[in-house]
Amino acid sequence: MADRLKREFIELLEKDNEFRYLVAGYLGYLEILKRLDILHEDQNKIWQEIRSLREGQEKLWEGQNKLWENNTRLWEEVKNLRMSQEKLWEEVTRLREGQEKLWEGQNKLWEEVKILREEQNKLFENYEKMRKYMLTGFRELRMTLGVTFEEYSAGFLEMMLVEMGYSEARVEKKYLVHDGEVIEINLFCEKPLVVGEVTMSIRTIDEINREMEKLLKRVEIIEKKYGEKPLMLILSVARPAAEISESLRVLAEKNGVKLIIGREIEELLS
Repeated sequence: MADRLKREFIELLEKDNEFRYLVAGYLGYLEILKRLDILHEDQNKIWQEIRSLREGQEKLWEGQNKLWENNTRLWEEVKNLRMSQEKLWEEVTRLREGQEKLWEGQNKLWEEVKILREEQNKLFENYEKMRKYMLTGFRELRMTLGVTFEEYSAGFLEMMLVEMGYSEARVEKKYLVHDGEVIEINLFCEKPLVVGEVTMSIRTIDEINREMEKLLKRVEIIEKKYGEKPLMLILSVARPAAEISESLRVLAEKNGVKLIIGREIEELLS
């Protein structure tokens, strides 16, 4: 019986706070137990606070580590930016040097252009002098020697070619044998290839067609012989009848023939 009561008493002390306080009160320990319970609760709160602080501190350390990582990356970026800036300045320096060289080259080019223009002007002056000299000499030769219109046309055509840049051009009469027949070409230049016919007068449409057919036949023969098309086809007429002049010009233009009229040569050389 006594043992059972002891066990029940101990069990009540362990499980029932009011009973424990009641016994402690009888024994004079009630106030001490209450203070111990309060201390225990405070201690638990402190440990919870410490645990929270530790968790917060760990988060702070994690944040600080991230800040250090970011700071390191920032310094690397700054370093790279400085290196890039230095390269940019080097490139700017090279560009400035290149620009200065370009300006120098451009100034030299302008000087060359100026010299070329002066030389070109001199060439034009010499060309005009030579042209006047040729025209004068050609006119005086015709008056002195009494050259034929065919020779007159050849000289005029040669002068035209010289003005076109063919300074070595020579115009002459040429004879070819074609299909057993001797063909006479009144105006012929090999370099550049030019073929032409000369007639003193044309009075009718039939004569226009006949002279044009004659010229085109000779052009065909020359093309076969030299394997190329002539640079120019020439029909030189000393005195075409006024009433058929327009028809003559139309037919010449249609066939790609340059028409030379005696009167126009006279006006040019007068």
